[in-house]
Amino acid sequence: MTGELARKVIHLCSLSIPIAYSYLTYRAMLSVLVPITVVAFAIDYGRYYVGWLNKLFNILVGPILRPHERDSSKKLLSGGSYVLISACLSILFFPKVIAISAFSILIISDASSALIGRRFGKRHFLDKSLEGTLAFIASAWIVIFIAPKVIGVWEEYAIGMIAAVLGAIIEAASVTLRFDDNFSVPLTIGMVMWMLYYLLSLLSPSTYSVLYHQLLR
Repeated sequence: MTGELARKVIHLCSLSIPIAYSYLTYRAMLSVLVPITVVAFAIDYGRYYVGWLNKLFNILVGPILRPHERDSSKKLLSGGSYVLISACLSILFFPKVIAISAFSILIISDASSALIGRRFGKRHFLDKSLEGTLAFIASAWIVIFIAPKVIGVWEEYAIGMIAAVLGAIIEAASVTLRFDDNFSVPLTIGMVMWMLYYLLSLLSPSTYSVLYHQLLR
């Protein structure tokens, strides 16, 4: 539990990414984040081939790595690299409001799910615990109510809440799906939110077409 707590404290530091994106432009954010991600990826993957780099990596972050992240035969990236990659993709492909919401949910709700699930989880749900999944959903809904909106109509809150539930299911099934949840969760939430915004504009163009076009600005 101590290692998991330390891991999630570091994980929460990534909340600086959506906070910074709230104030920076798309180009400015990517100009900072992409080089950091490239360096992190090179170090993370390079450790499997460079002995001294692997030793240094294990000294710095070894205690908080999970077993599969240490397995040199699988050569998998650590969760931190997937966080940075998903942040870049979210900013690159999603409208700003969606990217901020989806990535904030990853940071807050993934930590909530892991800590609650490990401490109080008793009932099995997919690959995780029901308690952890409910903690994910509850914290994600709080994020949705705080995160920026296009114009703030109730439908936007409903869109975020629906996407959060689907994100929680993807997080709970991450082992079966063989996707790192740091990668799959924000992209799933982002795609679902964007699809629902678009669907809303199709169902009632006269009411919601303006909302959808403002989303794309």
